[in-house]
Amino acid sequence: MSLAARIVDRALEFPIAPSFTRIGYRIRRALFDWDDLDELDGSGKTVVLTGATSGLGLAAARRLADADTTLVILGRNPDKTEGVRHDLAEGGADVHAVIADMGDLDQVHRAAEEILASHPRIDALIHNAGALSAEYADNNAGIELTIASQVIGPFLMTNLLLDALDPDGRVITMSSGGMYASPLRVDGLQMDPTDYGGSEQYARAKRAQVTLNEMWPTRTPAHRVAFHAVHPGWADTPGVEDALPTFRRIVGPALRTPDEGADTMVWLALTADLGDAPNGSFWLDRAPRPIHRLPSTKRSDTPDRRDHLWNEVTRLAGLG
Repeated sequence: MSLAARIVDRALEFPIAPSFTRIGYRIRRALFDWDDLDELDGSGKTVVLTGATSGLGLAAARRLADADTTLVILGRNPDKTEGVRHDLAEGGADVHAVIADMGDLDQVHRAAEEILASHPRIDALIHNAGALSAEYADNNAGIELTIASQVIGPFLMTNLLLDALDPDGRVITMSSGGMYASPLRVDGLQMDPTDYGGSEQYARAKRAQVTLNEMWPTRTPAHRVAFHAVHPGWADTPGVEDALPTFRRIVGPALRTPDEGADTMVWLALTADLGDAPNGSFWLDRAPRPIHRLPSTKRSDTPDRRDHLWNEVTRLAGLG
């Protein structure tokens, strides 16, 4: 990367909005002469993708199918999941559907067993499932649903599939820029029904995701598996339309398309060379980014609190 390119990239990052919208995506794509995803070959790779029936997940599923991966898609709605599988398979892709709600830990166990029975080696596990809920709900174990589906369920599935991942495999977690405003919480990770706010709960979950992503390599030193989290930018998805209609109306045409938002997620699953990016990186537009922008969130991110988070998520997942 040239000095001039780095300067432009940092200039885009500083004010946030240009970086997160389609402006940042399109400038970086031209500036760094990205490899086209159509040129990346996924043949011989098995990719497991959650949340594949709409938005970023559906865009990623189409790209991964076009790249000739063996694709295992997970969704909680049987009809929608089978519909996506059928549509992709009609184009000649090798696609398999597994039904599971990532917030239901019993279903996560069953899904992992089903995946391992037919796909004993996995090259990439992509955690993309998740939505912003306006109203409080919990799962069948009393865990707030956003935390259950976006933190606890993925943590459990990673543990269950870890030994099946290729030594050079990757675990990729779709996070969000919303986490930048949220400090790391453990005791307050799950919001109470009496003061519940969907956007705030979502941000807390995303902060936990990114922190755990950094911790996985240090907690599993016997594995060579790489862990990466991704910020998609601000993309125009059904989830944004339903949960953030005012934001969507204001930002409007500057929002990224689902394909643009899913680009780095797909690229991480398919490309072999990530340069010198460390294991546990947090990515936006094919480059590692810092996980803190505010001093207040950085102060919250202590070793003791990280240990507490890992132990609490392990407990809630029924793993310890």
